[in-house]
Amino acid sequence: MEDESEMIENRVAQSSLTSIDLKDFYTVGERAVIHIKDYLTGGLILKEKEFRTQLKNEDWSKYKGKFVAIATATDAIIPAWAYMLLSAALQPFAGKVVCGGDDRLEELLFHDAITVKLRPEIYKDKRVMIKGCGDIRIPLSAFAEATALLMPYVKSIMYGEACSNVPVYKKPAN
Repeated sequence: MEDESEMIENRVAQSSLTSIDLKDFYTVGERAVIHIKDYLTGGLILKEKEFRTQLKNEDWSKYKGKFVAIATATDAIIPAWAYMLLSAALQPFAGKVVCGGDDRLEELLFHDAITVKLRPEIYKDKRVMIKGCGDIRIPLSAFAEATALLMPYVKSIMYGEACSNVPVYKKPAN
């Protein structure tokens, strides 16, 4: 039998840290990006009548259940109603429609998941570690939002891993 002084102690496992992995808030589903420039005449001009005809002739069912971003990668001036028409055409089929690129889509999907699934009250007076590494790219806004939701409840928030972390917030002593 080993001498007690030679036993390896796992302080991480014994710590009072509660870990939150934001990848658990990833919304599973197929993503699609529609480029509004594809509906412009010459890639620069939006003609209402032609635009409406294109929308009417499009098979929107191909977006059924998908999370769709309406992206603008052009210098053209796009009126607000164009986004509204695209959104209205997609709405019966898509799981979610957002204006902006795929980054904006991920930000909003994480926002929706965090505001619904993260119950900050269960972390009351706990030391919380928000994990920082993983195989899913997590928008920076998700880290900021989780921090803001947790701060009124927790004792402290750290970022990273238990063995290597960055202190983010510590509740002031009363």
